[in-house]
Amino acid sequence: MNFTQIELGRFGAQEYVAVVTLMRPDKMNALTKIMETELREAFARLDRDDSVRVIVLTGNGRAFCAGMDIDELEVLPPDDISEMAWMRAYDMNRRADYQSRYSYFPGVRKPIISAINGAAAGLGLVLALYSDMRFASETAVFSTAFAKRGLIAEHGIAWLLPRVVGPGHAADLLLSSRKVSAQEALSMGLVERLFAPDTLLDQTLKYAEDLALNVSPRSIKVIKQQLGESPFQTLTESITQANREMFLSIQSDDFKEGVAHFMERRPARFSGR
Repeated sequence: MNFTQIELGRFGAQEYVAVVTLMRPDKMNALTKIMETELREAFARLDRDDSVRVIVLTGNGRAFCAGMDIDELEVLPPDDISEMAWMRAYDMNRRADYQSRYSYFPGVRKPIISAINGAAAGLGLVLALYSDMRFASETAVFSTAFAKRGLIAEHGIAWLLPRVVGPGHAADLLLSSRKVSAQEALSMGLVERLFAPDTLLDQTLKYAEDLALNVSPRSIKVIKQQLGESPFQTLTESITQANREMFLSIQSDDFKEGVAHFMERRPARFSGR
């Protein structure tokens, strides 16, 4: 892979934590179709790898991702946006909602944490929003960018952004395309945590390692699925799913280990089964 790098075990968590880095720093990690394909393949590979329990997505250099490369955008054929290759099923056992060009992040069974090291604009912000959590550098800057380019709210962001920051903030960010500081992003709930630029990745990896080592991988997989399904469910449907999953979890090896390590006052040794 030329523009997307996968690094395992960077923080020493026995390769349970994978770091996926966008590697086009001279272009502020602006996306190309090659990068899109590489990123999708990287996530598919990590999803299949049972040794990987948490994924961290970040950018190399001073930006997280500045959106689609403008050179490619200018020559993009009008029908590219609906090309079937981008709508192929990421996994036929997942919701169709999570099988499109960028919405496949929630279909990945491991938590995805975006470590936003710099500018996240346009599609860069879309990638961050489809992640399960967003940790950011105190110097990061955010922008939807679309309206200032004569574009619209792309790739489901009009559905997703109000659920993250609320309808008013979403309308403000989408209509104005203004730049938002990391501090304002934290205050509106666009990101969960802020860190100094030189500690962002280490702090994100510490959190990821805690998930990887101290929480049941099976529980994480099921809870992520529950969170992904809930926006499309009634309360009754959500409760029914939870009851079914609770019955199965009580029979799992991870439940037995969860009780054992608590009673024996020792570190957990979850298997994910």
